[in-house]
Amino acid sequence: MSVALITRRAFGAFPHARSIFSGGRPGLVSGFRRFPQPIRRNIHSIEEVPATYDGEKVIIDEVNTKLSDGEKAAIRQMRNIGISAHIDSGKTTFTERVLFYTGRIEAIHEVRGRDSVGAKMDHMDLEREKGITIQSAATYCSWDKDNKAYHFNLIDTPGHIDFTIEVERALRVLDGAVLVVCAVSGVQSQTVTVDRQMRRYNVPRITFVNKMDRMGANPFRAIEQINSKLKTPAAAIQVPIGAESEFQGVVNIIDRQAVYFEGSQGENLRIVSEIPEDLVDLVEEKRQVLIETLADVDEEIADIYLEGEEPTVDQIKGAIRRATIGRKFTPVLMGSALANKGIQPVLDSVVDYLPQPNEVLNVGLDVSVPEVETPVALVPSSSQPFVGLAFKLEEGKYGQLTYIRVYQGKLKKGAYMKHLKSGKKVKLARLVRMHSKDMEDVEEVGAGEICATFGIDCSSGDTFVAATLDEQVAMSSMFVPEAVISLSIQPKSKDNGAFSKALNRFQKEDPTFRVKFDVESKETIISGMGELHLEIYVERMKREYGVECITGKPQVSYREAITSATKFDYAHKKQSGGAGQYGRVIGEFGPIEGENKFTHHIVGGKIPEKFLFACSKGFEDMLEKGPLIGHKVLGVHMHINDGQTHVVDSSELSFRTATKGAFKQAFLNANPVLLEPIMTTEVSAPNEFQGSVVGLLNKLGGMIVDTVNGPDEFTVVAECPLSDMFGFSTSLRACTQGKGEFSMEFCRYSQVMPNVQRDLIAEFEKKQQSK
Repeated sequence: MSVALITRRAFGAFPHARSIFSGGRPGLVSGFRRFPQPIRRNIHSIEEVPATYDGEKVIIDEVNTKLSDGEKAAIRQMRNIGISAHIDSGKTTFTERVLFYTGRIEAIHEVRGRDSVGAKMDHMDLEREKGITIQSAATYCSWDKDNKAYHFNLIDTPGHIDFTIEVERALRVLDGAVLVVCAVSGVQSQTVTVDRQMRRYNVPRITFVNKMDRMGANPFRAIEQINSKLKTPAAAIQVPIGAESEFQGVVNIIDRQAVYFEGSQGENLRIVSEIPEDLVDLVEEKRQVLIETLADVDEEIADIYLEGEEPTVDQIKGAIRRATIGRKFTPVLMGSALANKGIQPVLDSVVDYLPQPNEVLNVGLDVSVPEVETPVALVPSSSQPFVGLAFKLEEGKYGQLTYIRVYQGKLKKGAYMKHLKSGKKVKLARLVRMHSKDMEDVEEVGAGEICATFGIDCSSGDTFVAATLDEQVAMSSMFVPEAVISLSIQPKSKDNGAFSKALNRFQKEDPTFRVKFDVESKETIISGMGELHLEIYVERMKREYGVECITGKPQVSYREAITSATKFDYAHKKQSGGAGQYGRVIGEFGPIEGENKFTHHIVGGKIPEKFLFACSKGFEDMLEKGPLIGHKVLGVHMHINDGQTHVVDSSELSFRTATKGAFKQAFLNANPVLLEPIMTTEVSAPNEFQGSVVGLLNKLGGMIVDTVNGPDEFTVVAECPLSDMFGFSTSLRACTQGKGEFSMEFCRYSQVMPNVQRDLIAEFEKKQQSK
C-alpha cells in the first residue's frame, strides 16, 4: 500500500512517514521526533511533533496566542464534521434530517428517490437508483444552540468499501465526525474500517446509534461492541424511552431530562424533567457507567470519583469534551433518523463535544530548503499567509471543480494563489460554497472553511499556498489503498476520444481507479476496489459520455513469492561486434516479511557504485512482472555480495540485464508460489436463509470465522478467495430471494492451491507462445 507523504496533524497518523522525516532512521525521544530548525518569518515552525494529543495541546495553545479575540470568537462557532458508517446504517438519511432541522432544505426526501426527488446529498442519478452513496457530498448549515448560531461544514460519505477513497479524503480534511452505528447489527465490518480511517487522520468522533425503531434494536449491545471491537472507550449519554415500534424519545442522563420528539417530522422537542418511572434505575445505572468510563480517561473526573463525590453537570460535559477531542472517548447518542427522532441532540453534541478548527493540530512541512523538511503548525487565522489542500475533484458544467480546505489564511475571489507542485500562480476567478451539487458564490473564505473553485489544473491531494508566501509549506495527501480487481475494457464502437477522456477524468478524480494499457494483450485494463466500483464507472461512461463498453473477465491481482532461500551466480554476455555487454552478479536470494528489499555488500570495488545502482533498477523492473505469470512480486530479499566486470564490455545496461537474469534464475530455484487476495466477506440475510448462505460460502472455498444470530437476521463473516467471488452478488440474491446483502474488504494474501497454480502458469505460458 502506498502512502503519499508529507504530513497531517500528528505524524503518528502515517507510520511510513516517520522514518522519512527523520532521514530514514527510526528512534523516538520521549515520544517526540526532532528535526533541523531553520528560522521562518511567516510560519509557525515547531521543533517536535507530538505522538499524543496531550503533546499536541501544548502546541495548539501556543498557536492560539496568534489569534485575535475576534478570530477566536468566529472560529468558536465553526465545526467541520463528516458522517461515516457501514453500508445502510442510515448516514444519508441522517444527513437529510440534519439539513431539514437546520433549515437548509424545506422538505425531507428519502434515499432511494421513491418520490422522484431523492435525498439532497445523493445528487447522482445512479445514487438515487441504487439507493447508495457513491461520492462524498459537501454542504454547510447553521444550528442554533443557546441563542448562538453555529456554522457546520458537513460531508456525507459512502459506506461501501469500493468507494473507500471518498471516506479517506473526507476524513483527511475534517476536524470531527459522527459515527453512525445500526442498533440491530451493531459494529460491522465497514464500521471497523471507518474507525481505522478515523484513527489514521486523528479524527475525534461522537457516535449515533441509529434505527432504534427496528425490531431487535439494542443500543447497549452496540456500545459494548464499540468498546470491545473498536477498542474505543464509549458510554451512553442517553437512554431510550421505549424501543422498536414503541420508541418515543430519549432520556438525557447527564441533565436527567426526558426528550420527546413530536410533530409530523419530529421538529418539536418536548423536554421534561420527569423521567418515566420504569427508567429511573436504568438512567442512574448508565449515569454511573458514564462517570466511571470518564474517570478512566479524564484526570479531573478521576479525582472527583476517587474522593467519592458526584461530578456536576458542567464537570461531566467538560470531561466528555476534553476526552472526545483528545481521542480517548466517544459519547453515544441514540435515535432513529427515518422516524425523525434523536437528531437534534446529536447536533447539540457536535457543538458541545467536537472540536472547533483551532482545537486540532494541523501540521505541514516547510520544504523550502532542499533536503530539510521542517514541521510547521498551521495557524487558523485569516491574517496569516494562505495554506490549503485540494482534497477532491469533480467534473462540473464549468470545468474541473476543485474542493479546497483552508487551513491557514483566507481565499478571496479574484486573488492569486500558488500551486506548490508546479510553482504556477493561479487566479481564483470564482469561489463557491457547495450544497451537494448546488453552488453558492462567495467573495471570501476564511481559515477552517471548506470551499470550491473552478479552472484550476491540479490533482487530488495537491497543496496551494499564498502567492506571496516565500516558504513552501506542503500538506500530506490522503492514504490510497491498492486496487484488488481488474477488468479489460474496450468501447463497443470506434473511439472518438470520449472513451479516453472519460478514463482520464475518472483517474484524476479517484486515485483508487487505475488505467493501464497491456502491451502484450493489447488491452486497456481498469483496476479498482471491487466489482461495484468498476461497474459504476462503466455505467457512468455510458451515461455521461455516451460510450458503451465491453468488459472482459475480471482479473485477480495475484502476487508471486518464494518459500526458500537460494544463491545465485549469473553472468550476462552478449557480443555484437565492437563493444559487447558483460556483467556478472553473485549473491543470495530469499524470502522476507513485508516489503521487497535489495541490498549489496561489495568488497574491493569488484562492482562500481554506478553499476550497483543499475542492479537495483533491474531488481525493481523484475518486481513489477514476476517470472511465473507476470504479476507483481511480494516479499523477496536480493543481496549482491560479489561480481565481475569487463574493462570494455561492462555498462549499466549490462548489469541491469544481469540482475534481471539472476533474479529470474534465483526466483525459479527458490520454490516459487502464487499468492491470491483473500477478502473478508460479511453477509447479512434473514434467518431462514442461513443454511443456503453458509452452503454458498463453503462452495466458494470460504472459511467462516464468525456468525452472529439476531432476532430476524444473521451475519456471517468469512474469508474467501477473491477469484471465487466474481458474480457472488447474483448468487447471493438468488439464494436469499434478493434479501441478502454483503460487503467485502481486502484481508491478506494467501498461497493458492497447487493445482490452481499449475493451471495459471500453463495459461500464462500458452499466451506467451501464441504471440
